[in-house]
Amino acid sequence: MRAAIVGATGYGGIELIRLLHNHPEIESMTVFSSSQEGKQMAESFPHVTGIVELTLEDIDAKKLKQHDVVFLSTPPGVSAELSTKLNGQTRIIDLSGDLRLKHADTYRSWYKRESAPDTLLQEAVYGLTEWHREEVTAAVLLSNPGCYATTVLSGILPLIKEEAADAGSLIIDAKSGTTGAGRSPSAMTHFSEMNDNLKIYKVNEHKHTPEIEQELARFSKKEEPVTFSPHLVPMTRGIMATMYVPLARGWNREDLEELFEQCYRDSPFIRIRKDGALPFTKEVYGTNYCDIGFTVDERTGRATIVSVTDNLMKGASGQAVQNMNLMFGLPETSGLDYIPMYP
Repeated sequence: MRAAIVGATGYGGIELIRLLHNHPEIESMTVFSSSQEGKQMAESFPHVTGIVELTLEDIDAKKLKQHDVVFLSTPPGVSAELSTKLNGQTRIIDLSGDLRLKHADTYRSWYKRESAPDTLLQEAVYGLTEWHREEVTAAVLLSNPGCYATTVLSGILPLIKEEAADAGSLIIDAKSGTTGAGRSPSAMTHFSEMNDNLKIYKVNEHKHTPEIEQELARFSKKEEPVTFSPHLVPMTRGIMATMYVPLARGWNREDLEELFEQCYRDSPFIRIRKDGALPFTKEVYGTNYCDIGFTVDERTGRATIVSVTDNLMKGASGQAVQNMNLMFGLPETSGLDYIPMYP
């Protein structure tokens, strides 16, 4: 298979290169950039020197169509334009948010820009792998979920689907490492500003909010707003989503444990903690795993669900490769069988 990566000089792009370099079915990679044509990848990322000899090419739709799969790791707006040109000519996996929301008005409201054509929005398969495996397998155009959305939905959807909890009562407290903000420097992620600090940001405004709500509505059959508060913490990788929700009458800890085990019994990248054990971000570092733990407070009747991922892996490039595997009929774990880096 031949793979193309558009936006290869960002964190998502270099992570795709790391994964595809060792993928058993990838014969070649071509990397594209809108601003660094002619440069070697090692100029942007010296750590690949002597390992990956790739020269960045200018973005050209004709060249992209020559590949079996095209990964779009680009800013909002760029993916919509390229997807329009490439759709039907090759298989597309979009890591931006351009194709995640099914309603153009919702996209315009949250992203403050014009949406992709409605035909693309409706055709794109939402690639939350464990919950849409059949659709992913048949997909030609796939929208890879956001990092926060992946972490949150993986932890809460089992309860929503089985009516163990009501999405309208859900409170999400999520924390991410700084790579979630991308590679471009800013005052938000500047070392002197971020080190020894904890920042809450985009309260009630984060673009993953409508994505989370859209997917919850798909399984609960009703649209409910959620409270989602994202934070930045002074670490490189990782997301921890801590979710609080009242349990429906009759549900207890043993029921939830059985529910999670049954829901994810055939999902190699979801690991469920038992007996009240809760996961840490370091335990999934550098891998495509999502680890989930939970507790139930009998005094309040609330469940606390803790879900952790590596935001560059299961939250982005790892899940993109997982989806690629299914789209091409490959084993789901191909090229992703990594043990977490620890400590």
